[in-house]
Amino acid sequence: MTVIHVPGSKSVTARALFLAAAADGISTLVRPLTSDDTEGFAEGLGRLGYDVAKEADRWHIEGRPAGPAATEADVYCRDGATTARFLPTLVAAAASGTYRFDASAQMRRRPLAPLTEALRTLGVELHHEAAQGHHPLRIAASGIKGGELTLDAGESSQYLTALLMLGPLTAEGLRITVTDLVSAPYIEITLAMMRSFGVEVTRDGNVFTVPPGGYRATSYAVEPDASTASYFFAAAALTGHEVTVPGLGKDALQGDLRFVDVLRRMGAEVRSTQEATTVRSGGTLSGLTVNMRDISDTMPTLAALAPFASGPVRIEDVGNTRVKECDRLEACAENLRRMGITVRTGPDWIEIHPGTPRPTEIATHGDHRIVMSFAVAGLRVPGITYDDPGCVRKTFPQFHQAFADFAELTNR
Repeated sequence: MTVIHVPGSKSVTARALFLAAAADGISTLVRPLTSDDTEGFAEGLGRLGYDVAKEADRWHIEGRPAGPAATEADVYCRDGATTARFLPTLVAAAASGTYRFDASAQMRRRPLAPLTEALRTLGVELHHEAAQGHHPLRIAASGIKGGELTLDAGESSQYLTALLMLGPLTAEGLRITVTDLVSAPYIEITLAMMRSFGVEVTRDGNVFTVPPGGYRATSYAVEPDASTASYFFAAAALTGHEVTVPGLGKDALQGDLRFVDVLRRMGAEVRSTQEATTVRSGGTLSGLTVNMRDISDTMPTLAALAPFASGPVRIEDVGNTRVKECDRLEACAENLRRMGITVRTGPDWIEIHPGTPRPTEIATHGDHRIVMSFAVAGLRVPGITYDDPGCVRKTFPQFHQAFADFAELTNR
């Protein structure tokens, strides 16, 4: 058995940073993810005047319920979607201040419109400096009364998460009616974490009611990243080895842990306890048709694994992956075809047929998940390279070494 220690969750770390910054008192994040995205988020908080003190495995954040200490700031969000969507929402509730947000070329291409239109509905004065619905973005904060919103979160659940976390910072709270929602398990993460910071959101179907009143500081342990764990679970299924990831057990918050259920359907053995999840396989995998709407960040993992199955793998309802760091659905299809694999695609689906992949240079499109997913295929296809291997710094800077160590173990 191989035990893999996966770094902290990006999604959980980002939410914890927002909640800690908004809370009354000093919060401690235990084992947060240290990566380009989370460091960019913490850097943004620093530019806004929040005090963030870092130790090796603990970050201490002094919250400011009234809003940022800085009344003017220019924040660069790097490639981070959570940074680029959460920080503008955090400052929008401030009593006064003028804040400008910009991001990388990659992040500038990614949409913001449903979120910024919702903020406008709440009375926030904001301006897109270039393309409507995209960064750069300027916000003139003057506090938010609160009220009712209707939101389409079919493109990204982060829009809903940002507004839910904003709710307690408004004068009267928020009542949000959601017309469409993708990646629903991420909202369960948000609600659970808000509860840990002292706020209970009421949900009635697609209506979320968030009370005013603010957050209380706490010590919060960040669980390992389930999306990152998917590469090692897939590797176990492919190579016939056994992999255990501690810290991701039956009570884990992250929906992406459901990826192991997909592997189970393909023939892998999955064992979950309160403390860990283990995947073991004889190395023989079956094809399947699977809806991955709720765990779409793991779609590339399955796509890279799919050629080694005994039958076609069809992944459905993943149209939102076309507006991630890149068009992930098309990037997977492009690279699989380069490897000599037969692939069919549609607006929100991809079908991959069994084959014998050949080595190629993977076109990463600067997307960390494309690199890490095709590393799984690389366990059976020596000679795979990447045009931008370093983009894994976004969520797992040590990925290549960790995966090489795993590959060495499987070859013994």
